[in-house]
Amino acid sequence: MIETIVLDVGETIARDDRYWAAWADWLKIPRHTLSALVGAVVAQGHDNAEALRLIHPGIDVACEYRAREAAGLGECLEESDLYEDVRPALLELRRLGVRVVIAGNQSARVGTLLRGLDLPVDVIATSGEWGVAKPQPEFFQRVVEVAQATPSATLYVGDHPANDIFPAKAAGLRTAHLRRGPWGYLWADDADVKAAADWRIGSLTQLPTLIGR
Repeated sequence: MIETIVLDVGETIARDDRYWAAWADWLKIPRHTLSALVGAVVAQGHDNAEALRLIHPGIDVACEYRAREAAGLGECLEESDLYEDVRPALLELRRLGVRVVIAGNQSARVGTLLRGLDLPVDVIATSGEWGVAKPQPEFFQRVVEVAQATPSATLYVGDHPANDIFPAKAAGLRTAHLRRGPWGYLWADDADVKAAADWRIGSLTQLPTLIGR
């Protein structure tokens, strides 16, 4: 029985459009160019920040991030960035008495912005706040801690196989691969993903039905 559901952030509950558009504008390149590069490097198995290094070799991403913040152009997350199924799914899970956690590879600022949206969840945490990021096993150890349930009673939902599905499965959690966003679509029919995911879904509104089973 699933007692806790843990949701990834990027392309699971929130679109990444604004994030990458802001980087493209900051680096003064077309938005489509950066989006295409991000897709290419991730499909090759690299970290998405590698796309920034292709544009500006030697770029200090952390330094540029701080410069954006200082210029008043830091990360922004608003209600319009959430996928339409997020609030209906969360409200139904709360009605069913399921503990819900949001935990993903984001900065501490994004954690603050998410809490400002007043989502009906029990815990919001980011890698920036924990000091450890997916796919490291330590991240999923923290997930198990905040889930307050055994790994087998905890379901991790995400779009990215290497960051979400495979390491969550290795940690003993149940997994649901979400067919959404570039990575969700790219690996939707991958044989390894099919084998590792307990469920494959196209919408978060399917989650209440899953736990009912």
